[in-house]
Amino acid sequence: MKEKVLFSWSGGKDSALALYELRKRPEYQVAALLTVLTEDYDRTSMHGVRRTLLEQQAESLGLALEQVLISKNYSDEEYACKMREVLERYEAAGVCGVVFGDVFSEDVRKYREDNLAKIGMKGVFPLWKKDTTELAHTFIDSGFKGITTCVDSNVLDKTFVGRGFDEEFLSDLPCGVDPCGEKGEFHSFVYDGPIFRGRVEYRAGEVVLRDKRFYYCDLVPLQPAGQCRVY
Repeated sequence: MKEKVLFSWSGGKDSALALYELRKRPEYQVAALLTVLTEDYDRTSMHGVRRTLLEQQAESLGLALEQVLISKNYSDEEYACKMREVLERYEAAGVCGVVFGDVFSEDVRKYREDNLAKIGMKGVFPLWKKDTTELAHTFIDSGFKGITTCVDSNVLDKTFVGRGFDEEFLSDLPCGVDPCGEKGEFHSFVYDGPIFRGRVEYRAGEVVLRDKRFYYCDLVPLQPAGQCRVY
């Protein structure tokens, strides 16, 4: 009997690769994608991607999208309370764990596992301790297509946001920047690849600087809400 799990979904490359790897493991069944959205902006909290595009990703993946809505000035208590409410509901329905795309942050993994253990759930980490250079090339070689949506200006300049995540992007990264952005150097949105049934269409919009540090590239949906182009 397969174990039912939630999948922590950011819409970016690590999530896509983790789902790609998880689908090679027949012991798991994904009950739904789990994503956190900033309600005031109607966007993902870290990547700055519009809700509509996340919904179109989920449609193309053939999975339900469970949305946790937080305020723009949320506290740790608000986040923990809302997340626990959702997880307890799924645990009661027979879901045993949550899948994450984390690669090497021991503190983040411990935080996740400790919180899940409080409600009798476990964490699953398909990419754990894999080489990030190899992961970046696997993403590209497997046919995934992604675009950078946010870069930290402390380590990357404005020209890196809104670029395709491809071999040229990797070769242009400064020395010391993780090729998967695992230290928060950049975030991405995946719009096509081997796990999708259709491409999520968008156009790159305005680039803005937030908090005097992070450059965001707005992605504007080209399809009506809830629709993606199926192959």
